[in-house]
Amino acid sequence: MQVAASRQDVSRMAVCLDPTPASVNTALTLGARLILSHHPLTLRPRLPSKTDALHQVFSLLFRHDAALYAAHTSLDVNAEGPVGWLAHELALRDVRVLEPVLTTDVRVYGFGLVGELASPLSLPMLLDRLGAHISLASATVCGPLPEHVRRLAYCTGSGTSLLDAVVASEADIFITGDVKYHTALETAVCILDVGHHSLEEEMMRRFAALLAPQLPGVAVDFVSSVSPLRPAVRTAMH
Repeated sequence: MQVAASRQDVSRMAVCLDPTPASVNTALTLGARLILSHHPLTLRPRLPSKTDALHQVFSLLFRHDAALYAAHTSLDVNAEGPVGWLAHELALRDVRVLEPVLTTDVRVYGFGLVGELASPLSLPMLLDRLGAHISLASATVCGPLPEHVRRLAYCTGSGTSLLDAVVASEADIFITGDVKYHTALETAVCILDVGHHSLEEEMMRRFAALLAPQLPGVAVDFVSSVSPLRPAVRTAMH
């Protein structure tokens, strides 16, 4: 819970990637009084000591007595949750976690996923498959280009800290975001940088669609963070 509210029930909630002033304002304008974001308000806790974006979000939420909840790591490490959407869409087989952080009797939790495609794809063919689900307008490719892709690894958001695990998995390509300059120069595996928000934006849209049927009597809206200045809105389900 990022920001609490005194109200005890809501009839409308919004799901978004980033709790920016624009996204929060759009959600509140739609009538949402609970906002569920993936990214938290800040990575480092601080007081709203100046009239910046943090102050604006607090002001908006307090004015409407609305709550903000962030599901960050809890989504990232749950391979069977929305973070696994790309593995499902590409029908990856033998999917496993790249960097386990917790193993139970029934499940492995951790960051990043790797799995096998049903049949090898050329890089252009893979890009066509991806382009049906996310924008590749700003995507970049670095590292050695594979003749074909059979084993694919990915991490939503920024996942270059997993590169050693990717190399150890013998993946043909790694899809992630926020690849730094020297990482791109030195990588031993092909990396497709689709931007930090790309996979996660789609993850949250699908999360909204998953939540809606489980919350009878509550309207669930997805508020896009593609443009912080003019966020688009798509209704998941009512």
